[in-house]
Amino acid sequence: MIEVNGVQHMQNSQGHLVPVDRVDQVDKLRDETVREIVSRAKELSGCLRDERTKMLDSVAALVAIAGDQYGAKIGGEKGNVTLISFDGRYKLVRSMQDKLTFGEQLMAAKALIDECVHEWALNADDNIKVLVNHAFQTDKEGKINTGRVLGLRRLEIRDAKWQSAMQAIADSIQIASTKPYVRFYKRNDTTGEYESISLDVAAV
Repeated sequence: MIEVNGVQHMQNSQGHLVPVDRVDQVDKLRDETVREIVSRAKELSGCLRDERTKMLDSVAALVAIAGDQYGAKIGGEKGNVTLISFDGRYKLVRSMQDKLTFGEQLMAAKALIDECVHEWALNADDNIKVLVNHAFQTDKEGKINTGRVLGLRRLEIRDAKWQSAMQAIADSIQIASTKPYVRFYKRNDTTGEYESISLDVAAV
């Protein structure tokens, strides 16, 4: 609520101030419901973030203790780890996911690929042309989608220039950052398979 000249107003999605007494009752109820639920969601998100940090710290500490047992210095915060409870009912997996980016070699790769497409112009499959152009499209932030570019390396093309381009892509790959993830599983007593314990509100 925003008070202007002693009158309570609500701000609409266009940024306009509307006197409260002119806002439909259903709109007020919707606004109140959304704000209440989102507030609780934000609180839960903060709790999950704090718990995630504690969980990863616990896993790192366990890995370090295991290393000390054998006189090995292990980076407790690095590497994929799978932990299973003594009775085998529960499993925890910590995985490290690298965020990839590309170096200046990618421009050489793009130039070589453009040459290939130009040379194949008469006989090239239109689908390959579309795939190549799509792979190097940038998003709103000017970033290239790593998955699409790396997908080009799966194409079975034996042309020497194309192979040089694929090598340039491989050489251009850089790890910008590494982010840890932790996932939880419970064994199904009937099937013996591990089933994911979801922390996604939408999936519970």
